[in-house]
Amino acid sequence: MTDLPNQFANQLIDWYSRVKRDLPWRKTREPYNIWLSEIILQQTRVDQGLPYYNRFVEQFPTVHDLAAADTQEVLKLWEGLGYYSRARNLHSTAKHIANDLNGKFPTDYKGLLKLKGVGPYTAAAIASIAYQEAVPVLDGNVFRFASRYFGIQKDIAEQKNRQSFMNVLEKVIPHDAPDTFNQAMMEYGATVCKPLPACNDCSFAQACYAYTHKLQGQLPIKSKKVKVKEVYIDYLIFDHDGHTLMRKRQDSIWTGLFEFHNLSADAPISEEQIAASLKSYRGVTIEPPAAPVKHLLSHRKLWVRFFRVNISGRATFDQLAKDLELRIYSHEEVLTLPRPKVIVNHLHQVGF
Repeated sequence: MTDLPNQFANQLIDWYSRVKRDLPWRKTREPYNIWLSEIILQQTRVDQGLPYYNRFVEQFPTVHDLAAADTQEVLKLWEGLGYYSRARNLHSTAKHIANDLNGKFPTDYKGLLKLKGVGPYTAAAIASIAYQEAVPVLDGNVFRFASRYFGIQKDIAEQKNRQSFMNVLEKVIPHDAPDTFNQAMMEYGATVCKPLPACNDCSFAQACYAYTHKLQGQLPIKSKKVKVKEVYIDYLIFDHDGHTLMRKRQDSIWTGLFEFHNLSADAPISEEQIAASLKSYRGVTIEPPAAPVKHLLSHRKLWVRFFRVNISGRATFDQLAKDLELRIYSHEEVLTLPRPKVIVNHLHQVGF
């Protein structure tokens, strides 16, 4: 290793040792805890993911505890964090490790990559932190910092360019402290070399390619995302004598979550259409909805309205449940079910 890579790594690790955030997963080398934290933090800010990590560790202190849990219990604990496939993969992988691997995580990068829901970034994080394997991590923060500092002008949205970044970082990652180096790279990108960089506070500015060439705003290069599709969803909250109707999703990104009956379309649905869909039922009163709520997913923008539909007679309520393939739940039971965040937020706002 040349002096320059040594200098960069040493300076970065020295900075990290002085300013690093106090986070619980940084106090352990247990692969279970590191894996859990990394899955939770995918597509999630640290301040948002921290309470979820703490709750999971408290409720499922070992991989065996998580494996033994019911899927609905796992989804309920994940509720509000989004990207629910992560929770399903988390549970599936826990069962695989507990039942097929005797409760032991693979001990190297290549083995970790074979786990469901574990990609190159997560495998590198676990391998370096738990097992001291010198594999660089590449997340959004590291891509940004490395692109600017080293002047890597490759589109980070294209998988083929990943190796260009790996080639550079493999030359500077210290083999005696890969865990600290990787965490320092992520920390620097998250707190200093942010999308709007704090160059005036940066210890590396004078040696930074982007800073010296005035390219901070152009790096990293990232091609535009796929156009987001807009979807309009109207939820019907049927209500009768302290009970409502819901169904468990069996498809889409919300598989395993519970939701109210809904109408969805690529254009706004009129209130007349809502009323027409229920015209054959007696004793139905539809309350006007509040303004639509915008709910963003990775490739979709949802415009969501909630209609409270009061049902005066039990016979109609039961018939709706049968016709629409819904189940009856008390209001208290609804609060125990895992639900999409947009529904959780609405029910909280209306004091359900």
